[in-house]
Amino acid sequence: MNVYYNQTGIGDVLMLPIKTGKRYETSFRRFGDVVEIFDTTDETILGYNIFHASKYFSLKDGQFKLDGAFLSEMNDVLKQNGLEKPLDIDLSPKFVVGFVKDIRKHQNADKLNVCQVDLGTETVQIVCGAPNVAKYQHVVVAKVGALMPGGMEIKEANLRGEDSFGMICSQRELGLPNAPEEKGIYVLGDEVKAGDEFTF
Repeated sequence: MNVYYNQTGIGDVLMLPIKTGKRYETSFRRFGDVVEIFDTTDETILGYNIFHASKYFSLKDGQFKLDGAFLSEMNDVLKQNGLEKPLDIDLSPKFVVGFVKDIRKHQNADKLNVCQVDLGTETVQIVCGAPNVAKYQHVVVAKVGALMPGGMEIKEANLRGEDSFGMICSQRELGLPNAPEEKGIYVLGDEVKAGDEFTF
């Protein structure tokens, strides 16, 4: 999850988007220097904007990864401005190396495969439609909760009767430069191991 700051272009505002990728009915509540953005249909928190951010943080323009230390600082700022409930955000990597341990054809879909993928700390089932997926490959997996470069959030799914917990990604889906035109997942070399964070 990334935090954004652009004093030159936007002003002294730190932006933390939590949920994106679909059309929400949005509104906001202000608590001092903090604006809490939420979905009016179910009160889901979509993000926070912190005004006069340089008063609270030492920042440079750009986007940067939210880590545990910065999350703790943000929770302190929220509390100073009257929000008692701390942010509880899963900061574990959402894009990781997976190892395809097993694969079988989907019983109800000719072009789909059901894969058992080792993510280092767990093995998950992922339904994949790529023509080049195969057993014993190292691949890039977007875990449940990952936010794709195009804005789509990865969720648990059931595809024609088979549960799927994540997505095996292509270079194009990852937004990598010079991604090939042909369809297919991004197959990594053997220098990586299951569970490694994939950065791009």
